[in-house]
Amino acid sequence: MSVHDWIDFAKGPLFAFTFLVMVLGLLRHVIIQVSSLITGKGRRLRSAPWRRIIADALSWVIPIRHMTRGTVIFSVVSFLFHIGIILVPVLLIDHIVMWEEQLGIDLPAIGRGLADVLTLFTIAAILVLLGFRIFGSRQRSMSSRIDYLLLVMILLPFASGYAAGHANVNPLSWEAMMLTHLLSAEVLFVLVPFTKLAHIVLFFFDRISGLHWQLRPGAGDKVAHALFGEEAKV
Repeated sequence: MSVHDWIDFAKGPLFAFTFLVMVLGLLRHVIIQVSSLITGKGRRLRSAPWRRIIADALSWVIPIRHMTRGTVIFSVVSFLFHIGIILVPVLLIDHIVMWEEQLGIDLPAIGRGLADVLTLFTIAAILVLLGFRIFGSRQRSMSSRIDYLLLVMILLPFASGYAAGHANVNPLSWEAMMLTHLLSAEVLFVLVPFTKLAHIVLFFFDRISGLHWQLRPGAGDKVAHALFGEEAKV
């Protein structure tokens, strides 16, 4: 097979297969979480303070009130990083074509200029987060090998995609860089449901500890304060 045949294969059947693995894997997580809630809480779910629970979970989307001293820069960079890894893969015009061809999904597209800016911001954010995990004592103490690997695996499709679209920074041929971009992205698809990246769908379930533990409003923060000091929050 020629490199063009491999690119066509990666854009077609392999893309569809790896994307399906990701979707089914994430769906399995959601089913398990919902089933666990229903089995464990049953009728008590009806009386749960859903408005407060949902508001608290959504407050983590823009986690300003959850920032503590020493984590502000890390939190801001992490927030920008999440924006980039959502908008660029989903709304870049080249990706829109693949969504339409393989999945029949019609989405609005962002321009190449904005996509380039977001891509560079995302690459920079990944490098900063890697720097924090390597040189920051707090982040390093909480990081495992998989945390470093995942950041590198996320960096690879962004860096290779940008290089494939800009010949002046591409050290390889367009074909080689595009194949690297496609394969690295598809490896990431497969990794998502089996790693911490599953928080794409588990985010809400991770943030409803008050429901899981049946704590009174504010009790989680009180426990955190008792264990880790007044600045700690949950």
